Amino acid sequence: MSDKESCGCCCCHPNEQEHKEEEMPEGGVQSVFRIEGLDCADCAAKLEAAVKKMDNVLFARLSFTSATLTVRHNTTSAAIMRTVKQAGYKAISSDGSDDGHSSSWLKNHKTIGTILSGLFLIPALIFDSTPLFVAAMFAGGWHVALTGMYSLRKRIMDTNLLMLIAAIGAGAIGQWSEGATVVFLFSLGNALQSYTMDRTRRSIRSLMEKAPNEAVVIRGGYEEKLHVDNINVGDVILVKPGEKIAMDGDVVSGFSAVNQASITGESVPAEKQTGDSVYAGTLNTTGTLNIKVTRLAADSTISRIMNMVEEAQAQKAPMQTLVDKFAAWYTPAVIVAAVLIVAVPVLLFGQSFDEWFYRALVLLVISCPCALVISTPVSIVSAIGNASKRGVLIKGGIFLEQMSRIKAIAFDKTGTLTSGKPVLTDIYAVNGNEAELKILAASVERFSEHPLAHSIATSVEREALKHADNFAALPGMGAKADIDGKTFYVGSKKLFSGLAEAYKAEQEKLEQQGKTVVFAGTDKEILGYMALADVLRDGGKEAVRELKNGGIECVAMLTGDNRRAAGMIAEKLELDACYSELLPEDKTAALKPLAEKYGKVAMVGDGVNDAPALATADIGIAMGAAGTDAALETADITLMSDDIGKLPYLMRLSRKTVAVIKQNITFSVLIKFIFIVGTFAGITNLWLAVFADTGASILVTLNGMRLVREIK
Repeated sequence: MSDKESCGCCCCHPNEQEHKEEEMPEGGVQSVFRIEGLDCADCAAKLEAAVKKMDNVLFARLSFTSATLTVRHNTTSAAIMRTVKQAGYKAISSDGSDDGHSSSWLKNHKTIGTILSGLFLIPALIFDSTPLFVAAMFAGGWHVALTGMYSLRKRIMDTNLLMLIAAIGAGAIGQWSEGATVVFLFSLGNALQSYTMDRTRRSIRSLMEKAPNEAVVIRGGYEEKLHVDNINVGDVILVKPGEKIAMDGDVVSGFSAVNQASITGESVPAEKQTGDSVYAGTLNTTGTLNIKVTRLAADSTISRIMNMVEEAQAQKAPMQTLVDKFAAWYTPAVIVAAVLIVAVPVLLFGQSFDEWFYRALVLLVISCPCALVISTPVSIVSAIGNASKRGVLIKGGIFLEQMSRIKAIAFDKTGTLTSGKPVLTDIYAVNGNEAELKILAASVERFSEHPLAHSIATSVEREALKHADNFAALPGMGAKADIDGKTFYVGSKKLFSGLAEAYKAEQEKLEQQGKTVVFAGTDKEILGYMALADVLRDGGKEAVRELKNGGIECVAMLTGDNRRAAGMIAEKLELDACYSELLPEDKTAALKPLAEKYGKVAMVGDGVNDAPALATADIGIAMGAAGTDAALETADITLMSDDIGKLPYLMRLSRKTVAVIKQNITFSVLIKFIFIVGTFAGITNLWLAVFADTGASILVTLNGMRLVREIK
């Protein structure tokens, strides 16, 4: 095992994730629909179940908060849309087709029904007119009745069926005013909740603006505006000042400042010149750029981010899974209780049927679990949307929730705690020709992705580099390549066995200055060495201090760098633990003792070299992941920029989210408990039950929406 300098801090052995989403099967065709009129979380779950029961449907997932239905099927889209329509909603496919009716027609009819119901109800209450009560019930309840009857046919117990039973029951015992009031309030509540949810969805969608659909392409010396779907990899697009960049690519000519807030969350524009990468959806501010396209529109960084955000919205957090399991037995239990509340007093004690039947209706109305079911997903989706705006991509609610329980964070050093752009400070050549040694080392390192290698490679003009063959990266040690028919090695002393011992004193002297020594040579001899010094990332010390003040008990560093250089960095940042001279597999092993002491650990790295450690930690966080496929795919959370200061924000967001979810669940359960007790005591009525149920749903939605706003 490598030497380690440590304070003894340790972290938890990662456990298997317990709340895995149902995986989408292979085969069939995948279709995505936007569902309109979806204003009840419990109803959304029932609609999802109805679609799943369809013949030739292999998989279905309906996200209530984003109102999107994803289906893997061997049937037609029209058949799926018919099923959705029969359930009382409207499906619009992702290609823009629908079932022949405009979305505004459906929404306006529901709104008009509510208005008419209110217009009938007011004079009905004034004149105590049964015909007007019936008219109010019909105007406001026709949609409820259609959806409720569909639920009955499908043997599904949802809110609309409960309300239909309550309205019919009220009329059966002569409580026409109660029935009409219930229908009006329920219709009004649905309209208000629909408005609130639409507002939530618009807020979340507005957090990330899509890239433009068209771009100016230069072909054959001529400029031509084309749709992005018709632009190929290798095409050159022209982007003028003030225009958004439509495709991912590399700058081939021009100089400008580009606002990359849609990708990294940083509002300060980044300077771009020839050779720099740019991303679709970012804003070109000052100069004109010619950009060579490197990715198709569907594969662009922002497209992948948006797809991942949508998938994250559909995934359930552990709290949401628990609530769903509770709701699954809760509603049937209340129905049984409603039957008993009538049967026991009437049959055993000879009580009034009308009185206890009315109480049973109240119990059915208040039993609707809308507020409880919506309490978690609206909070999770709002938080994920907030994070996306700040350049933090969270793969799902489970990771957001787990982040709130993290007690220790382990950082990779190079490129994470430090800038990752070390500077070449010293060079020594055995033969005295330092320029030749630098060219040789740079020629080997030019193909390596390691930050130290990049610094060496860029210290020499490209024209001076020698041709190298058979390059191979040697993880944790360095690299090798063949130059002029001879194999040369560049890397740490481990790469040269005992050959580097002759330079131990020089190496230790440089390392005491916080520098990293890189040797160059063959398998027979050392040709010389170079020293490089890395610099701390801006705001690193403040970020570490904020994490500790925010409840993180141990901040550790895991690095392959030498003990002295790592120790100096750890001392400057006031870290709690420092593990040095680690190979990739050593980093994984170093996480285990941290986990045993602190229970939950997060690992922060670059998403490529630290992949094993990122996978081992409870939460893997990749930094600077903009455009990095490996980081986007493997990490649980990615920081699209290199801003380490976003970690304290992430901790605050996760804890705030969990707090809001707990508030929502507590409030929802408390309201239910109070009204259920009131029902048995005979002190609540139908309209008050509807008011409480709908009001609770709106309040938990608004509370969850607070997470869309800035987290201080």
